[in-house]
Amino acid sequence: MPVTDITKDVDNRTLTITAEFAAPVERVWSLYEDPRQLEQVWGPPDYPATFVDHDLRPGSRTTYFMTSPEGEKFAGYWDITGVEQGSRFTFRDGFANEDLTPNPDLPISENVYAFESVGGGTRAVYTSTYDSAEALQTVLDMGMEEGARSSINQIDGFLAQDATAR
Repeated sequence: MPVTDITKDVDNRTLTITAEFAAPVERVWSLYEDPRQLEQVWGPPDYPATFVDHDLRPGSRTTYFMTSPEGEKFAGYWDITGVEQGSRFTFRDGFANEDLTPNPDLPISENVYAFESVGGGTRAVYTSTYDSAEALQTVLDMGMEEGARSSINQIDGFLAQDATAR
């Protein structure tokens, strides 16, 4: 499985996930640039994602929702704050209301997604920093760790399947 480590640091209010993928950095990066590909792996397997807006450039807002097996929709957004093409991007990640507007009642995190080449594959480090230890605990209680693990663990399979379809 791609996820190799998950570290929760309450003192620093961070959740850091490290993963290693069998594909080169350029291929993993292209997954995050393309909303149709990202939909295939964003969220747990039984909560498919739909990206409404997505442009991986500073100043843009990505909006999406995931649909539960029962048909419930859970929305979110990213405010992209920085992009270093092919190596990292930063964004504010928040929960959204059904109309895709930010939900101020739920935690927001500052995120760094960083990618580096390792032995022909890619190491990704996903770091989320919350305003408080309580905000971090809220998302952990909501299942963020398990959801992120199952989502990220889909990436290698999608990339391998996508490569054979080309």
